[in-house]
Amino acid sequence: MEGEKEDDAQHRAAIGEKYEMASMDLNGLSCHINTKISIIKKSLQLRKMDKDPSLKTVLGKIAHEMYLLNDLLNQLELECHRQEGQQNQLKELQESIERDYNEIQHLEENIPIHLPKAIPNSSVDLTLKKEEQGKEAEAPRARKPAKEAKCIKEAPFLTAEEFESVPAYMRGRLTYSQVNAVIQEINKAVTSKYKIMRQPTKSMTAAVRNLYFRFQEEETKDTKGEFFIVEADIEEFTQLKADKRFHSILTILRHCQRVREIRGSRLVRYAIC
Repeated sequence: MEGEKEDDAQHRAAIGEKYEMASMDLNGLSCHINTKISIIKKSLQLRKMDKDPSLKTVLGKIAHEMYLLNDLLNQLELECHRQEGQQNQLKELQESIERDYNEIQHLEENIPIHLPKAIPNSSVDLTLKKEEQGKEAEAPRARKPAKEAKCIKEAPFLTAEEFESVPAYMRGRLTYSQVNAVIQEINKAVTSKYKIMRQPTKSMTAAVRNLYFRFQEEETKDTKGEFFIVEADIEEFTQLKADKRFHSILTILRHCQRVREIRGSRLVRYAIC
């Protein structure tokens, strides 16, 4: 099969050569024939080279150099593969560094104003608490301590994960910082209201006393034990306005269970969850 292929190739080459010679002039034809003769002479010289003792040494050196060259090319190929592998590793490392850089840049640009308070639930905290309780029990009780006032309840700030879990249609263009800023203002209004509620009425000014009476009128059986405010308190104690944006943020806070609504007497009360 290989012999037939070589014959076909030679036949095609001969046909091509005929067409090429047909298109030549006399000078071109003469140059072509001289080239062919030169090639034949070189082929005959090379064919007889191995029979000449003086040329055998040259052929041996050429073969040795070819062997060395082949070995050098193999080493060069291996080095190319090694460097190609290193290049791929460096490319992966670069992509990883770029991802880390983008994440760090995102964190730097979106540092939360407020972080959630840590909940002490470790065994160390429990051990310390038991030790403190034991010390208090051992300490002599000269008199019964005064009853501590109940702390005013505040809404905890949203975490980044909670904000991301809010549906996109509910978030709109609101940002994490804007929502937590409103929580801060709501807590401010709640604290201001219930500080007034705990003041003795005799020490109040006329304006504060009017607020106190309004707070009393807004109480119902459903608000017993609850800490709540109304829109009037937002406008009284903060710089916020009860506009469309404010109500959009309240929707998010209800979704994240930071506040809940208590309705009655044509008034909407926002209770801290």
